[in-house]
Amino acid sequence: MLQGWLRMGRARPWLALLIVAILMCSIQSGHAAEPLPAPRGEVLLTVGGEIGRGNAQDASGRLEARLDRAMLEQLGLTEVNTATPWHSGTMRFEGVLLRAVLGLVEARGSNLLATAHNEYSATLPVSDAARYNVILAMKLNGETMTLRDKGPLFIIYPFDSEKALQNDMTYIRSVWQLRHIDVR
Repeated sequence: MLQGWLRMGRARPWLALLIVAILMCSIQSGHAAEPLPAPRGEVLLTVGGEIGRGNAQDASGRLEARLDRAMLEQLGLTEVNTATPWHSGTMRFEGVLLRAVLGLVEARGSNLLATAHNEYSATLPVSDAARYNVILAMKLNGETMTLRDKGPLFIIYPFDSEKALQNDMTYIRSVWQLRHIDVR
């Protein structure tokens, strides 16, 4: 029956469509994204785990993205004015949206393990980056943040934008002195 169908020409449009679909799937899944450029300055953040785009490999040979300040700033800076449990009054944070960083590295996971220079770590859902304007703050009140003042990167949620963000769970996710994100 299939042979008769093929001979009558009925399968040609479907066959063409099937071939195009197979080619598109193979291109999307098998085509490696263009690698990120190498950082020129000090690496502020390394992103590894379930990513599709990077510029280096970790010790086990897995792809990772090493990002310096200029690479982060090229994603565009966002300002968040908010009070935090760690500061007095409302503070002005400037940094890059977490979702922009995840997009840059083609993150594929649903959770992020954020690790600080002192090895403190917290897990946050990728959905937080999509839902809220979570930033990786690089400046506090116009001044570049250093290790001494919770920098060079500090995960900041817009706490004042929604009452639901003002809780211990969200505060725990706000890793300061951030150095590594593992996408899981």
